[in-house]
Amino acid sequence: MTTPSTARLAGAAALICALASLLWGAPASADDSGQIIDPSQAQGTGRVVLAAGHVDFGPTYGTGSWALQIHDDTTTPRYWRNPADVVLQVSDAAMLEVPDDDAFAFLQLPPGSRVHVVPQVEQPGVVWVGWNTQEPTVLDSLMRGATLRIHAIEGPGEVTSYLQGGNFGEPQVLWSTRASFPQEAWIEVNTHTHANWVFSEPGVYLVDAEFAGELTTGEELSARGTLRFAVGDDTDPGDAFAAQLPPPDPSAAASDAGAASVDDGDRDGDGEGPSLWILVTIGAVGLIVAVAVVTTTSARARRRAQEGRS
Repeated sequence: MTTPSTARLAGAAALICALASLLWGAPASADDSGQIIDPSQAQGTGRVVLAAGHVDFGPTYGTGSWALQIHDDTTTPRYWRNPADVVLQVSDAAMLEVPDDDAFAFLQLPPGSRVHVVPQVEQPGVVWVGWNTQEPTVLDSLMRGATLRIHAIEGPGEVTSYLQGGNFGEPQVLWSTRASFPQEAWIEVNTHTHANWVFSEPGVYLVDAEFAGELTTGEELSARGTLRFAVGDDTDPGDAFAAQLPPPDPSAAASDAGAASVDDGDRDGDGEGPSLWILVTIGAVGLIVAVAVVTTTSARARRRAQEGRS
């Protein structure tokens, strides 16, 4: 029989879960597929164009400084590379038709139109781009995970990245040029994920990405880099190497700061609803419990990776 006390506990548990979701966001789907990265993997030098095979981007700490790098798994031996030295070539072999399905209405593209797609599942002859938090030094030093933040995407068309679970799963949009930036997702430690990247037009695209995380020492670090895509057989990778992101717009940053200050004032008003100290107390309890849950999960993930390396 359900007692009032049991009902209150169930409600509190649901509230804590909701608070955890608000604090960290829903984690991106992960598929580590048994990937284990060699602790002695070398740093690549010189420019390369990667047109097929497995590629991840992610945070590294093995060089002694926190960096966003590209894990080049297209050759043997494998390399970590500076994003400025890499162009991801998306050939016409990656072209697909937009499905005539309401589930893909978020693309806002006419059904049947041809687009370039970096797939969630590897396809022969097409570059397969994902991300990971599996560099061994990151595994040893990252607290719970990292925030993957997309600051901007520049190019001639629209770009949407989304996950789809199985053949009948609803698409989960991760980031899109049709929404305002920055956009972000929480990536747990020892995660390896691939998603679909849809490019509406051929040409050069630049993705301004950042990984930010807290180390087990309590130090907070972030690293930012630019992913370079040359989409279409007729797009010259040299143009992608030469392309530069426009400088940040100071007026946009000031506008964002002003909006935030207005929101803070609204929250401090005398409107009806729970008093501020109650909300703070509930939030603190939720934070403590959620930190414990996430830290335990991340420790297990880190331990599995370390056991795999040994």
